[in-house]
Amino acid sequence: MGTKTKKTNPNLVVLIQQLKDAGRINEAPVWRDIALRLEGPARHWAEVNVGKLNRYASENETVIIPGKLLGAGEIAKKVMVAAYRSSGQARDKIEKAGGKSMSYLELIEKNPKGSKVRIMG
Repeated sequence: MGTKTKKTNPNLVVLIQQLKDAGRINEAPVWRDIALRLEGPARHWAEVNVGKLNRYASENETVIIPGKLLGAGEIAKKVMVAAYRSSGQARDKIEKAGGKSMSYLELIEKNPKGSKVRIMG
């Protein structure tokens, strides 16, 4: 059996703990789910393009990406997106469409229960 490697990025380690804490305190399993996905190898993290958001997300929907948001494609819907990392191009496209790109912690502040969010990736 392989040994589990520890994350070395101190910011990521803190974020994973904050997500787990938010899941426990708010009784919101969605935050723990994201934390567990981020604990896995980065090569298994989701990479979602704005074009995929446009295809699968609904207008005014909140989407969480356990990984990276990339700028390929176009988006014409107003969506709120939280991702570990977003490219500048992706953020620009989402904001031009009337949406918002934010961090996980900003989303937890806005929606502590994690209700009506979609995990994509």
